[in-house]
Amino acid sequence: MTSENPARLPITEQENPRTSNLSSLPVREIVRLMNAEDALVAAAISRVLPEVERAVEAIVLKLQNGGRLFYIGTGTSGRLGVLDAAECPPTFGVSPNLVQAIIAGGYEACYRAVEASEDDAQAGVADLVARGFSEIDALVGIAASGGTPYTVGAVSYARSVGGFTVALTCAPGSAITDAAEVSIVPVVGPEVIAGSTRLKAGTAQKMVLNMLSTATMVKLGYVTGNRMTNVQTRNVKLRARAVRIIMTEAGIDELAASENLEKANGSLPVALLMAKTRCSPEEAERALSAAGGVVSRAEEILSEQKF
Repeated sequence: MTSENPARLPITEQENPRTSNLSSLPVREIVRLMNAEDALVAAAISRVLPEVERAVEAIVLKLQNGGRLFYIGTGTSGRLGVLDAAECPPTFGVSPNLVQAIIAGGYEACYRAVEASEDDAQAGVADLVARGFSEIDALVGIAASGGTPYTVGAVSYARSVGGFTVALTCAPGSAITDAAEVSIVPVVGPEVIAGSTRLKAGTAQKMVLNMLSTATMVKLGYVTGNRMTNVQTRNVKLRARAVRIIMTEAGIDELAASENLEKANGSLPVALLMAKTRCSPEEAERALSAAGGVVSRAEEILSEQKF
């Protein structure tokens, strides 16, 4: 019986000659090899930055016009989408509806493998339809091997209804790259353990998702300089960070910054506006509502009202 021709396999499924004797190595060599393979990831991403830029610019336009950003995937890819979407509200102070993640098998699949669901292309379509996906929205389909029917089906549907579509995969020339409008394909090569795409491919996907969400939120105005001026102050560490941001942005001391945060009921954007414009909490909240939660725009609104 002949083995399958490696050339026909996606690169993510091929065996890595550099790690062929992995099981016989001491721990020191195993981790050294893994580290050497991981070092290839950043270089692979550097080669696809133009595609990341195109994706961010198009996503920003969709969100500026009332759309939402969706991630969709299965297994590790789906879980990475859930992770990135979940971080957006606490980090940038945006609604959980703005960036949403869909994973095959539902949220149970975040902590328990539900692998069979990835073979159903119509399930991906149905899950998008259930979220009300339309032409005003953007979708990032995440599939390391590029051929997952669930994710490919969802991307094809999203594009057919006029939504903006991105493929994030580590397999060039795969089905999902044909389906999407923009394809981001960091080619990281075969995995340390053949086919285990939670490794280099997963790391590459996480790094690209970091770029997509962070650059999008920066361009939407939810970051000032390099500060998270919309961060939610839900614990002691974040409250201390908020006080430091107020001190820096408004040029006031720690006591005054803490007092403003207290009067704002812990809302950093409200406290910032109070400290910088000497407005009331109610005025700050109205300005933020009119500015879509963007502190710099709300500050402009408050400044205009004084004249």
